[in-house]
Amino acid sequence: MFDVHKIREDFPILNQQVYGKPLVYFDNAATSQKPHVVIDSISDYYQKINANIHRGVHKLSQVSTDAYEQSREKIRSHINAKHAYEVLFTSGTTMGVNLVASGFTTLLKKGDEVIVSALEHHSNIVPWQMLCERTGAVLKVIPMNESGELKLDEFDGLLSDKTKIVTVNHISNALGTVNPIKYIIDKAHSFGAAVFIDGAQAVPHLVPDVRALDCDFYAFSGHKMCGPTGSGILYGKEEWLEKLPPYQGGGEMIKEVTFEKTTYAGLPHKFEAGTPNIEAGIVLGTAVDYLNSIGFENIQAQEKKLLDYGTSELLKIDGIKIVGTAKEKTSVISFNIDGIHPYDAGTIIDKMAIAVRTGHHCAQPIMQFFDIPGTIRASFAFYNTTEEIDRLIEAVIKAKTMLS
Repeated sequence: MFDVHKIREDFPILNQQVYGKPLVYFDNAATSQKPHVVIDSISDYYQKINANIHRGVHKLSQVSTDAYEQSREKIRSHINAKHAYEVLFTSGTTMGVNLVASGFTTLLKKGDEVIVSALEHHSNIVPWQMLCERTGAVLKVIPMNESGELKLDEFDGLLSDKTKIVTVNHISNALGTVNPIKYIIDKAHSFGAAVFIDGAQAVPHLVPDVRALDCDFYAFSGHKMCGPTGSGILYGKEEWLEKLPPYQGGGEMIKEVTFEKTTYAGLPHKFEAGTPNIEAGIVLGTAVDYLNSIGFENIQAQEKKLLDYGTSELLKIDGIKIVGTAKEKTSVISFNIDGIHPYDAGTIIDKMAIAVRTGHHCAQPIMQFFDIPGTIRASFAFYNTTEEIDRLIEAVIKAKTMLS
């Protein structure tokens, strides 16, 4: 059975006090907290098996290499990739986006088209803009409606034989909207376009089946799913990864080097130049194990309960406007208080020992669409409680009273 109070014991940081009050952590969309098993796994790596991988015949190197590759296989199984070599270790989602966008420089020409959505994080906008500047390709945008949902009929109209890649997030970090990515993938494929999915906000809440989705690329970060910062995954279909050139040059990504010519290693090493963040790669597998031990059905049920309760309670306060009311949402509530800047309200909420995020959430086009400077964002994880939401409500009422 799912016992949130028992689960909270796994997270040491949740036991601390801030400003003399128990911490309420509602900034999970920015980064999640880490359970003991993840923290212990980091320590165990450095105390017991710290050695460089893939290069040594000595025992520690072999043990470290095995642990790293076992983690790759664990993640392959988790996302249902066909081959382990389609799973690339990265420093996070941003690196995955940049790796693919950089590689597409060799595949695009002037007049080709790249489609992004209006719901994207800056990290899934800027690299594609840079790609278009390098190649002369044209960037097109899937528009959104007032609920924070993509306008699929207009997406259909954007697609053409000029479309070479469509890139969209699985879940919006700013609004919590769950995008219909299977529809987007299938439609883009009907025009011969590749599809890149930014899964950074999705993987804490669901298990992406990359083969069922049939996406060409899927990227995510470890630190949003109870894993270490500086860890991430880029999944790519074998045929696409073979088309792309190496992203970086250096050790490990080569087959043979001479001053006349260098030949490159096969997958996945072709894209993994230099000494990686070995500990983070290994411990990301630990985090995946932990989440699966909780069970994603349990995670989704708890987070749905928190989303529904938080939405209902916030809307009881006069002057609250929730930004992003999509039919399909995850446990994110972005909201504003009439006449009060989100930063000002967030400062008071912070003094009540409640961690929320304020600002544009690296999604300025969304804020421009709604003509607002930003929002207060409360993002819930499975280890949060309705009692904590009650404290948020008290803090919002206090901020409203003080600033009105």
